[in-house]
Amino acid sequence: MTSFDTSPQLNVWRALLALAVVFVMLATTGWTALRHHRTAPPLQASLSAWEHGSIAGHRLPAATSSPTRLARFFTSLTEAQRTDLVHRYSLAVGNMNGAPVELRYRANRVALAEAREVERKRMYDKKLTPDGQREAGRRMHRFESMMQADRRILAFDPEGSGRAAEVFGDLAEAERISVVVPGVDTDLLTFQRSSRKYSAPVGMAQSLYAAEREASPSTRTAVIAWADYTTPSGLGIDSATAMRAADGAVRLDALVRGLPGRSPVSLFCHSYGSVLCGIAAPTLPGRVADIAVAGSPGMRVSKAANLRTSAHVWAMRDADDWVQDVPYLEVGGLGHGEDPVSSVFGARVLSAREAKGHGGYFEPGTDSVANFAEIGVGAYHSVRCADDAGACRAGLSDTASAGRA
Repeated sequence: MTSFDTSPQLNVWRALLALAVVFVMLATTGWTALRHHRTAPPLQASLSAWEHGSIAGHRLPAATSSPTRLARFFTSLTEAQRTDLVHRYSLAVGNMNGAPVELRYRANRVALAEAREVERKRMYDKKLTPDGQREAGRRMHRFESMMQADRRILAFDPEGSGRAAEVFGDLAEAERISVVVPGVDTDLLTFQRSSRKYSAPVGMAQSLYAAEREASPSTRTAVIAWADYTTPSGLGIDSATAMRAADGAVRLDALVRGLPGRSPVSLFCHSYGSVLCGIAAPTLPGRVADIAVAGSPGMRVSKAANLRTSAHVWAMRDADDWVQDVPYLEVGGLGHGEDPVSSVFGARVLSAREAKGHGGYFEPGTDSVANFAEIGVGAYHSVRCADDAGACRAGLSDTASAGRA
């Protein structure tokens, strides 16, 4: 991970809190540079084509229709018609909340193949610098990896640094669904890693899925590695404010509302991802049973009750996590508020023993991922609290949790 996720450059953070008002003013008064695209980004182009498209002589429903409306539309089609839409509007279908998940997987495989060919050509584009050509090669290989037959890509957008979401398990049949929401410096190239595997979204989700299956082999679970928002880059103005988190919260809400079935959903929000989950909390649907944060710089509220959610709110922090030294305050939109593991915040505080610092909460064998897994399967009586009194389990039962769908 980059500086915000691995290096305690807290002096820089404090300087940002003191000076960021200036940058916010510049950004909001038009002084910052904006990128202007000569052509529509691929996803937007696909959505635009969908809006003007038709099938069997009938106009297609608006891509912004409710997930229920879109689900009914796709159910009404023949298999040949669905396949036709997958190939004509691959990115639109692949990112459409309400489309059948298996159809989204197929559509995103088509979109990935198209994006791979774009990057393959860019590898030899003389107009690019050598570094640009090498980055094109890395993106091409990443897309190729994501196209593998055993991977279930639920969302994909190649624009800019890119966004993606991947499913582990059978999402359509899951009795419990977990969503991993990562922090800064997450994009298509950092979506998964071979080195420090469990600090990247794919590794986080794989570890959680394995731990959930171990915790309750009879429970059908699915875990989503959700990197489908534009995260801040490193320790900078974006990570000190909620701008990226607010945009991501809208996307997270749309994801949850578009999930199939009525199974309870648990959110596991790491680092800046917890800022996003805090902002999203009040508007998320009631099927969200749990919001668990790890290594959080704050959730933009002074206490858990202010999240205005019926979900259980959990928090953990490893003793060696440098984020504990970040100033837990919010002034003029800068900073993210109270420390979620503090007694005044009021979350259910979990053990994070052996979590290996800020980036290690999903490492196999740690209390942190074991606790996440117990929450994910609804086994609240089995979680390990940060204290010896078991305060984090007070008032909870597994039977009650199972009925929150």
